[in-house]
Amino acid sequence: MSAIAVFIAASLALSSHIKADELARYTIIGDGIPASLTGSPGDAARGRSLVLARTTTCILCHSGPFPETRFQGDLAPDLAGAGNRWTVSQLRLRLVDASRFNAQTIMPSYYRNDGLVRVGRNFAGKPILSAAEIEDIVAFLATLGD
Repeated sequence: MSAIAVFIAASLALSSHIKADELARYTIIGDGIPASLTGSPGDAARGRSLVLARTTTCILCHSGPFPETRFQGDLAPDLAGAGNRWTVSQLRLRLVDASRFNAQTIMPSYYRNDGLVRVGRNFAGKPILSAAEIEDIVAFLATLGD
């Protein structure tokens, strides 16, 4: 009987781990994803920290209104005014899958795990950012006016 209990506990633990790694479902309408990936708005302060993280996100290629940050990118558009240029829905889709706007883009699809090429070993089969991180970045970028 205890072997069965161990098997059931192990199965539940494994299935909950798999669900944690799955991507949240989303619907693309027009040129955006209108609904939050998490069901709630992101935190703009956390989003700012993520935008400025050199390891995986925006500041590597983009510049912006971040005077305290040296060596900002110059490969992509300046993020100043991003909140005026794009809606929250458009920002979300640009982060989730930038290739929907330009198949030749060098911007990573931060919330995909299929059909990708040249993926680093650490990111194979999983998204670069979590749904919560996407929402945090969207919340921050939406605050950037001209």
